[in-house]
Amino acid sequence: MEWWAILLVFVGGFIALTLLGLPVAFAFIVVTMAGAYVFWGGGTGLKQCVLSMQASVTTFTLLPVPMFILMGEVMFQSKVAFKIIDALESWLGALPGRLGLLAILAGALFSTLSGAAMASTALLGTVLTPEVERRGYAKSMSIGPILGSSGLAIMVPPSALGVILATIAEISVGGLLMAIIVPGLIMAVLYSIYIVVRCKLQPSIAPPYEVAHVALSKKLGDTARYVLPIGFIIFLVIGLILLGIASPTESAAAGALGCFILVAAYKKLNWKLVKDTGFGTLKVTAMIFMIFVGSRAFATVLGFSGATQALTQVAVSAPLAPIIIIFFCQILVLILGCFMEQSSMMMITLPIFMPIVAALGFNPIWFGALMCLNVEMACTTPPFGVSLFVMKGVAPADTTMGDIYRAALPFLAIDFIVMILMMVFPQVVLWLPDLIH
Repeated sequence: MEWWAILLVFVGGFIALTLLGLPVAFAFIVVTMAGAYVFWGGGTGLKQCVLSMQASVTTFTLLPVPMFILMGEVMFQSKVAFKIIDALESWLGALPGRLGLLAILAGALFSTLSGAAMASTALLGTVLTPEVERRGYAKSMSIGPILGSSGLAIMVPPSALGVILATIAEISVGGLLMAIIVPGLIMAVLYSIYIVVRCKLQPSIAPPYEVAHVALSKKLGDTARYVLPIGFIIFLVIGLILLGIASPTESAAAGALGCFILVAAYKKLNWKLVKDTGFGTLKVTAMIFMIFVGSRAFATVLGFSGATQALTQVAVSAPLAPIIIIFFCQILVLILGCFMEQSSMMMITLPIFMPIVAALGFNPIWFGALMCLNVEMACTTPPFGVSLFVMKGVAPADTTMGDIYRAALPFLAIDFIVMILMMVFPQVVLWLPDLIH
């Protein structure tokens, strides 16, 4: 069988099974097991496939995933996150589009507590949307900033999906987490500039209103009590890696412990919280690990079939500049993001793309950061971005999917600008990883 036919059967089989309603993880496992039976010699191939699946999750590098998820669960279940939002809002004064700016600021800060875009969308949508609607903001300025900022959960460490991406791509987890920091901060700054400029030019979409006076002493007190301690968590997660004191796995565990200490200091720690966060973390982790098992086995069988090597050879010998090939890879992922969720995209594309990246001589961490941004964009890419549907669930009843799609587009455009910047100036991505090595 020709390599392109093998690739078509694998990918087509996966898409067909997911369209029939089979969960993503199980669809990948079914396709992989069938491929192992055909290409690895029947029962022996199935045995090897099972051993490959076992080996894929019994690795120390995956331990940060449940730790990062646990951090987010602790902060959100304890309601400490809501106090942080209130403290941040008191400093914004009467800036144009202040509630939109609050969404960006809160989203960037919560990105250091949880790597889940859906959780961030649900939290910010629940807390901010009623107030934004009450103040007469247009839907483009009430929904858009929340969707944009929620994606920062993937682009600012800790990032559970970033760890999964790095592990699938077989690149340094710590290097990738460091690589996405600067692009993530650039995105937050560009979002804020867009909001301020547009609200200044079109005041009707974010009508100014009288802001209640908050005494400076209260601002400073709330900030010291709720916002500054987050710096302690950020140091545990990012600072320890930068200083070379801890590995990503160790810093993730330290961050999770730090969140429990912080919640205990607020007198919010109790057995119900421990139970709820434990079950929530276990549920999400099991889902992610099942997806990862299918992905790694898929990559192994695809490589054994010869399809990966043949596609790599085609890409390397194509009469195009290497950067153009990388650009087309990103466009393909953007198109897939219109119809698939992030994990599915990573599982299909990374086993195919990473050998091409290596053959073309590009830095794999740089490419991993580009993929992270693409995964972030997939969360808000119409028509099937997962954050769009989460937003629909927490938005006012009169909000249509069309409203949500239109609100997301300007922020997707900003993401695309950042992607081009990362491709043209790779040091935007690589200077921080280079600093710690």
